[in-house]
Amino acid sequence: MQRRTFLKTTAAISSAALLAPSFAFANKEANPFGITSKPRKFSVANNYSINPSKEITQLWVPLPKDESYHKVVSFDYKGNFTEAKIVKNEYDTRVLYVKWDKSDKKSELEINFDVIMQERTTDFSKATSSMNYPSDVKVFLEGTKHVPITPSLTKLAKDITKNAKTPLAKAEAIYDWTVTTMFRDESVVGCGIGDAQKSIEDKIYGGKCTDISSVFVCLLRNVGIPAREIFGIRAGQSKISNACGKADENGFAKITGAQHCRAEFYIDGLAWVPVDPADVTKVRLSEKLTNEDKKIKDVKKYFFGSWEMNWVAFNSARDFVLNPKPTQYPLNMLGYPYAEIGEDALDYYNAKIFEYSYTSQEII
Repeated sequence: MQRRTFLKTTAAISSAALLAPSFAFANKEANPFGITSKPRKFSVANNYSINPSKEITQLWVPLPKDESYHKVVSFDYKGNFTEAKIVKNEYDTRVLYVKWDKSDKKSELEINFDVIMQERTTDFSKATSSMNYPSDVKVFLEGTKHVPITPSLTKLAKDITKNAKTPLAKAEAIYDWTVTTMFRDESVVGCGIGDAQKSIEDKIYGGKCTDISSVFVCLLRNVGIPAREIFGIRAGQSKISNACGKADENGFAKITGAQHCRAEFYIDGLAWVPVDPADVTKVRLSEKLTNEDKKIKDVKKYFFGSWEMNWVAFNSARDFVLNPKPTQYPLNMLGYPYAEIGEDALDYYNAKIFEYSYTSQEII
């Protein structure tokens, strides 16, 4: 059994002390959900078990981001692999790549990491109207296969924002259109495909989180505002709604199917602004509310500029090639683990066939 440990933070350092120097988000106003700036810590365990094969088995696992609001404080893994290494892909995506040679034994892997995180909020008073973006931000203005820039999409985005005078006002108009027009469709598999052009042009307004976030991102890019999806997984109890994350009374949660896609857009003076249009639609559906109910108005307002941090962020990769290059590419997104046996990809939406499980324990 091989083990690799990359980071261990001394237990003597408290969560608050660890995060305090990095957080600079001004709370725009008190929220009605009782969400505070107190940091939260989660221990996440991922287990993978792939059937024996006479061919090489490869696995790519998305790893948590290190951001000012979101710090990885310990990380290790073990298993009966032949090779394992952390690699970087496009969009600065951190991935654990693992390979097993052909064997009559199951391919086994266990990953454990701890993350400390804090609510993100935005002080909108610092926004400017400049659209002169840094070079590392401009990549999120470009079109991709699933989030393209086209004349028809640009026309719709300009129609939606015709009364908006600033980039921030345009972003809010597109957010309003997205959460009002789109709805959560529970029949969609996993987080959805996120084919924004098809959703918009075919008026397929029902979907899951990736579908909804991708439409939001696509429309913003079509009016020249950088935007991106953020793929991740819910880790614990939400104060907004059980639809946004739940755990037992001890803070333990089985999160195998809890992948969730959020979004960000870039405004000069603010940098990346957090949003979650998909969870507005999820709360609306799960609690049988309408856009006119006070709670939905509050949720909608909160998720434009804020993230409740009971969620682990992975990456913003879309339509990209994994490293090392797999048999099948490019990959649409990497919110789920991706594996191949020989030249065949496993169905990452079916954790019973492609055996993996995620659990999370909040450290109180």
